[in-house]
Amino acid sequence: MSVETVETLVVGAGQAGVAMSEHLGRNGIEHLVLERGRIAERWRSERWDSLVANGPAWHDRFPGMTFDAVDPDGFAGKEEVADYFVRYAQAIDAPIRCGVAVASVRRLDGRPGFRVETSDGPIEARYVVAATGPFQKPVTPALVPESAGVAQLHSSAYRNPDQLPDGAVLVVGAGSSGAQIADELLRAGRRVVLSVGPHDRPPRRYRGLDYCWWLGVLGKWDLQTPAPGTEHVTIAVSGAHGGETVDFRRMAARGAVLVGRTLGHADGVLSFAPDLAENVARGDANYLSVLDEADAYAALNGLDLPEEPEPRLIDPDPPCLRDPILSLDLAAEGIAAIVWATGFAYDFGWLQVDAFDAAGKPRHERGVSSEPGIYFLGLPWLSRRGSSFIWGVWHDARHIADQIMIQRAYQAHREAAAPRLSAARAEACGRRDNS
Repeated sequence: MSVETVETLVVGAGQAGVAMSEHLGRNGIEHLVLERGRIAERWRSERWDSLVANGPAWHDRFPGMTFDAVDPDGFAGKEEVADYFVRYAQAIDAPIRCGVAVASVRRLDGRPGFRVETSDGPIEARYVVAATGPFQKPVTPALVPESAGVAQLHSSAYRNPDQLPDGAVLVVGAGSSGAQIADELLRAGRRVVLSVGPHDRPPRRYRGLDYCWWLGVLGKWDLQTPAPGTEHVTIAVSGAHGGETVDFRRMAARGAVLVGRTLGHADGVLSFAPDLAENVARGDANYLSVLDEADAYAALNGLDLPEEPEPRLIDPDPPCLRDPILSLDLAAEGIAAIVWATGFAYDFGWLQVDAFDAAGKPRHERGVSSEPGIYFLGLPWLSRRGSSFIWGVWHDARHIADQIMIQRAYQAHREAAAPRLSAARAEACGRRDNS
């Protein structure tokens, strides 16, 4: 079987793969992007129906193109986001091949590059960029057995309230996905129990400006090193319904029952940690700290922005916060379904190279792997806090393209020097033979 060759192979055609293609193309680097589904497939088939981007359209985009038919201060729906990347790929003439799955990547023996086994045949590449993003393998804790008699699904498989059986719903996880799904279920008239863990809770808007703007001017997006223990802190934010600040107290006032972290299950009873008040207080502290820093920035820079005292008013604690619930009987409470909004894990089993630590996490410096020729793109904190966001991945892709250009230059120098080195070796051999 003939083997296709390409200088740089990019695996994945979501936001990371499209951004990578743009910068490789700008640098004249021959490349191919493989995608097992469609461009931006996860936006279409692994998200709920009503999902919108968590950032406004002016912010959550690439520099070279705006959204069609979305107000700059509005929030694009998931299909509009996917369509955006399709249009972008077309505009830059990205060489994307859809419907091709990558089974393995292994280093070639005795020469630079990698052999990539795909569903469409083998490919050899000098450089490989893993652009499969952070949402790879859904994490569903093995806490509640199937014998418990409740429907269970991960948030990536949730689509809408009608998908779930009649009855109450437990949503586990209070990040963006958990908070938005719980809100949607409440609006649909469902009884909701929401398991709230540690989280950050920024204001959606403050003094007339979106929190994405505030985090930008305050330098939060460009933080390069997370504080200890905050690498994977979830953020409760939403662009739904025009963008609203996530407020768990108000959610409880609308009928949601708040509990702490879900700990386990025994004999039909779920147990919860006594940490609800602590987790909500942490979210409040984060929320108020953003307001404080925004006020300080506005004063320092003389910004003429409207005063907003109302956002600092915190509603009274609901009963479930004052007197935390530590256990619930599934049958007695009528809980018919559990939605696990518990995040994702990496799945790099196909990348069979020396680029991972003992825990299976990629070893890299700003996306440049410890395995020469392998690069990572789209991961959280790849180079900064914003690395896994649409705009952040675009800037990281530019850095990786620059690194590939540097390696190409070294390779070109070696190839240019090859005749001289060969002659030197031959001369040295001749001297040894004559001695």
